[in-house]
Amino acid sequence: MHAVALAGRILFSLMFVHSGVNHFRNRRYMAEYAGQMGVPQPHANVVASGAVIFVGALMVMAGVWGDAGALGLAAFLVVTAIQMHPYWKMRDPQAKQTNQINFWKNISMAGGALVIAAWFMCAPTALAVTRPLLAHWFKTG
Repeated sequence: MHAVALAGRILFSLMFVHSGVNHFRNRRYMAEYAGQMGVPQPHANVVASGAVIFVGALMVMAGVWGDAGALGLAAFLVVTAIQMHPYWKMRDPQAKQTNQINFWKNISMAGGALVIAAWFMCAPTALAVTRPLLAHWFKTG
């Protein structure tokens, strides 16, 4: 079963590795869009969020403080859902529908990231390089 969990966390993380790289490669375009969505200091925040998701994904994949990496991904996803996909503010039906889909996709992936964080905390030696970083803040019994 640990091999299935390893495969799952690698597959889950691939999108974030790709997206993190994309944050750096296309930071000008992404910062322009982020600025239009009301993100403060969009250039700095695009770079910072790219680093969070890239490093968080690598942490989950490698099992190096995977709990912290997964919680970082979950936080990114919730903030991004609210800031970048506020479908409730949109009047155009197509934009509203697209953003509603992306909002709920981010929220559901945040749920997946929380499950991964819990898995690292509850099965700390299962195909992980390090023990959980944040388990002492949560009861895992």
